[in-house]
Amino acid sequence: MSPLVTGVLIGIVTVVVLLSGVPVAVGLGVVAMSFLLIFEGPSSLTLMAELFFGKLDDFTLLAIPMFIVMGAAIAASQAGADLYDALDRWLYKIPGGLVISNLAGCALFSALSGSSPATCAAIGKMGIPAMRERGFSDSLAAGAIAAGGTLGILIPPSITMIVYGIATETSIGRLFLAGVIPGLMLTTLFMMWAIFATWRFGSAAVRERNVSYSWKERFQALPKVLPFLAIILAVVFVLYGGVATPSETAGVGAFLVILLVMVIYRVWQPAALWKIMKDSTRESVMILFIIAASGLFSFMLSSLYVTQSLAELIVSLDAGRWVLMFFINMFLLVSGFFLPPVAVILMAAPILLPIITEAGFDPYWFAVVLTVNMEIGLITPPVGLNLYVINSIVPDIGLPQVLKGALPFMLCMVLGIILLCIFPQLATWLPNALMGVSQP
Repeated sequence: MSPLVTGVLIGIVTVVVLLSGVPVAVGLGVVAMSFLLIFEGPSSLTLMAELFFGKLDDFTLLAIPMFIVMGAAIAASQAGADLYDALDRWLYKIPGGLVISNLAGCALFSALSGSSPATCAAIGKMGIPAMRERGFSDSLAAGAIAAGGTLGILIPPSITMIVYGIATETSIGRLFLAGVIPGLMLTTLFMMWAIFATWRFGSAAVRERNVSYSWKERFQALPKVLPFLAIILAVVFVLYGGVATPSETAGVGAFLVILLVMVIYRVWQPAALWKIMKDSTRESVMILFIIAASGLFSFMLSSLYVTQSLAELIVSLDAGRWVLMFFINMFLLVSGFFLPPVAVILMAAPILLPIITEAGFDPYWFAVVLTVNMEIGLITPPVGLNLYVINSIVPDIGLPQVLKGALPFMLCMVLGIILLCIFPQLATWLPNALMGVSQP
């Protein structure tokens, strides 16, 4: 059996196993060991333990649980509600200002938590009921939060960017910088659609919102929010100023966020702190388990010469680089429909990276394009994690309504990918300006 035929068989079996409901890490590990056992015999299994734990022997991985702790601590407090309230007081005069406040809240909360589901849940709990109460349609209210929540995997600190950096051995600091401008660009595109939708489809009650805040009321909302924004700036300064590594920065950030949550919101009860640690541990172990299992999966693909054969086939096609990128985008988009972002990145990035660099594409630019594709997958069935978060918040809004509201935001993401292809400097300029031009 040729390596390419073997690769097709592996792909089919992997999709079937993962769609069966088996945990991603277990599915990847079982598929990897099964194919190694079949094609290379029992002796190949002697390396499994070393490969599994060796994949976790990386100090950089410490950044993942630390950033998850940051998000869990913020989600356990009223920080999201205060952030939402502060933004609403400053943006209420803009048409669709309430939707824009929610989108801005998602963007800022993403920078604090690095997690899409956490962002979606924290802002959605306040934002969706408020938007519905003030006359916005159910589809726009739910779709805006579902889409805004996806910003959590693009705007730094992003867990998926850390995973990409580990999988491809690229600079996490540079990856974070590459996501800043595209993240702001997507946020702006979302806001532009919100303004247009409010003007074009909003009711008179929405367009003529009878509310007003004095300057005193606007500034009163800031004291609880500004310390958390200061942490974002401090993390950026420490990380990009070369003061500390991403793991060290994440540790300090997690400590400061927990401290602020305890001081400002008085979340110091042992039960509340234990819940933060328990939730953080559960999510961290899940991600680290997937990373370890992906090491086995990558080793299996390499041992059976699948990765090398696929790269040679694509190079031999002699297709234009943009035709190649089009098909890679289609592959990523479809993969995102069925698999969570971490699984797609760990499975696909090591295979695709040599192909896209050989075609002359920047690996950090590609990380952003890949992440935007994963954002689309977060709000599309059947996996669509953010859809289920929205459903848990407002069970009376059906999935068709959420999808109807999210569709224009999906198109904004597609437009974002097109703009990134036309102007790759959107992703490469900031890291090159602050950290120097990367070497291929």
